[in-house]
Amino acid sequence: MGSKNNTVMEKLLATAGKIGQQRHLGAIRDGFVTLMPLMIVGSVVTLINNFPIGTGDNPDRQFLKQILAETKWLSWITDINGNVWWGTFGMLSILAVVTIAYFLAKSYEADSLSAAIISLASFLTAVPQMAFITLEDGTEAAGWGFINFKYINASGLFVAIAVALIATEIFVRLSRSGKLVIKMPEGVPPAVSRSFAALLPGVLTVLAVSFITVMINLIASKNVFDLITETIMNPLTKSSGSLAFGLIIVFLTHLLWAFGIHGPNIFEGILQPLNANAIATNTALLETGATAGFVIFNKSFLDAFVYMGGSGVGLGLVIAILLVSKSKQNRMVARLGAAPAFFNINEPMLFGLPIVLNPVFVIPFILGPIICLVIAYFATVIGFLPIVRAVIPWTTPPILSGLFATGFAWQGPVIQIINLALSILIYIPFVKIADRAEMKKEA
Repeated sequence: MGSKNNTVMEKLLATAGKIGQQRHLGAIRDGFVTLMPLMIVGSVVTLINNFPIGTGDNPDRQFLKQILAETKWLSWITDINGNVWWGTFGMLSILAVVTIAYFLAKSYEADSLSAAIISLASFLTAVPQMAFITLEDGTEAAGWGFINFKYINASGLFVAIAVALIATEIFVRLSRSGKLVIKMPEGVPPAVSRSFAALLPGVLTVLAVSFITVMINLIASKNVFDLITETIMNPLTKSSGSLAFGLIIVFLTHLLWAFGIHGPNIFEGILQPLNANAIATNTALLETGATAGFVIFNKSFLDAFVYMGGSGVGLGLVIAILLVSKSKQNRMVARLGAAPAFFNINEPMLFGLPIVLNPVFVIPFILGPIICLVIAYFATVIGFLPIVRAVIPWTTPPILSGLFATGFAWQGPVIQIINLALSILIYIPFVKIADRAEMKKEA
């Protein structure tokens, strides 16, 4: 029976390793990591313009925006913030197409810059240009040459990702065909040679993507954005924001870590697009004063209220060791790991204590984050914890991360303190068990 379990576990670990090395998920992950500074800036300016004091239907929840708008010599602040949002979150799909295509082409050792530009052009061919405008007399007029921002902001991410992957795959394969590559004579500047080499593959790629999107429009009687939003994006966003989805992600992440596989890296390519869309959805709902329809679970929620000190609530483990451990070895590792854990980096604890392949710490390492997730989730459901509305750097220290993620609400740090205290209590009995074994070795 034991050998069968080992075989199953080995297969699972091998599968997880392959997923982590999958080039398409890796391109999505690296593409969004590149965009992280812009996403953070976009979240910050949105928070400033919509600084919340109350919650729900409280009329003063956007008081700062009103003050800035009514004060002539300060009104430019909201204008700047709005423009910054437009250039970051408002253009997120366009930016994602470029970065994802770039990293995917790079993984093939192909012309990354050309692949990114051609993918962007392919994406723009799919964006509807028709718009219906309501005139002053109430009549509706159709116009061409307009781009609805809902197709280029976070709402268009799924199409952006699909186009980036498909266009890059087509371009890379066509570029490897010697019959389609125009070779320039020696002495021609490299930039010109590269441009002509990408000419025919690029043209065919853009035509192919445009053909696909037009056919979808004809068959489904709606553009590809609306089709994917209704059939895939909305159901996926709703389910991915659920407690069940969060529990699955947290459990698998820590189970993989327990065997030495970087769980967060494996799920990064999946969580980042969902996170961007969830934050955009929550922000839009908050601006309208809505009280329902929010996406509770997202990556920023995870970073703020579960990964305090890194995976396994690593800061709780460090504090538990410093509180009760008598082992010189364990205390030394905890002291060395304290500073990194403050910034949510816990590799020193994972491999120095170690936690990886350590049967003593596997249970609290998995159980602690699950309990923290459940507490933060239900604190949000009952209305105590404000909805997470901002993208935060995963290295933001606890307390600050809870404050920023919830729009400077005091409840964020409170829930973090509660979760951190519970994680310490969960770790203490297992620290004592490990301590006894380590003390015997030291004796």
